[in-house]
Amino acid sequence: MNLRYEDKSKLVKKVFNKVYDKYDLMNDIMSLGTHRMWKKNLVSWINPKKNNKIIDVASGTGDIAKLCSESTNNSCEIVCVEPNEKMLREGKNKLRSFNNIKWEMSSAESLPFKDETFDYYTISFGIRNVTNFKKSLNEAYRVLKKGGRFFCLEFSKVENEILKFIYKNYSKFIPTVGKIVAGDEMPYKYLVQSIEQFYNQEDFSNKLLDLGFTNVEYRNLTNGIAAIHSGWKIE
Repeated sequence: MNLRYEDKSKLVKKVFNKVYDKYDLMNDIMSLGTHRMWKKNLVSWINPKKNNKIIDVASGTGDIAKLCSESTNNSCEIVCVEPNEKMLREGKNKLRSFNNIKWEMSSAESLPFKDETFDYYTISFGIRNVTNFKKSLNEAYRVLKKGGRFFCLEFSKVENEILKFIYKNYSKFIPTVGKIVAGDEMPYKYLVQSIEQFYNQEDFSNKLLDLGFTNVEYRNLTNGIAAIHSGWKIE
């Protein structure tokens, strides 16, 4: 799926315009229902504190923002950045009772914030959908404060051979499941392909190092079906 920037942008918009109101169901299908546990693992590792400023990019319907907020008794400041208007509207409505969570419609490649604004940058199941991977990570680095930390939860590469075989064969049926459950197989075909073509854990770690992050590490979830990557901005 070697798409030009403008082609990928249009395709991603089309995909999420179709699934915005079934986003949580989509993640259940893609992850065999375990994405909720993975997101809790992510927030546990972030361990946000009172008065932290957090930017959550490609927020979807705001699951990560909600968990981060609740873990601080709603005392941290969170900005959800979502490029899809319909998805943003869905998330904003879902989290309308959280006064500490604000929403911005923007792409990951061009964040409308000053340099060194946030303590944490999070992106969950969104980095493989960005139009310009390098520019998006450069923006993440730019908006983090010195001493700030980057976190990314994303589908990754399964390391256990038996589980890899099982998940690879399950993936072949995901578009069919999507059509039965959500009424359209196209978004699921794209999402399966985007997972297959995304970086493995080591390659993604090296990309973060190349762009200036330090102390880069990752944790596999469910034997690598997904992984959390972390990196610090020191300078």
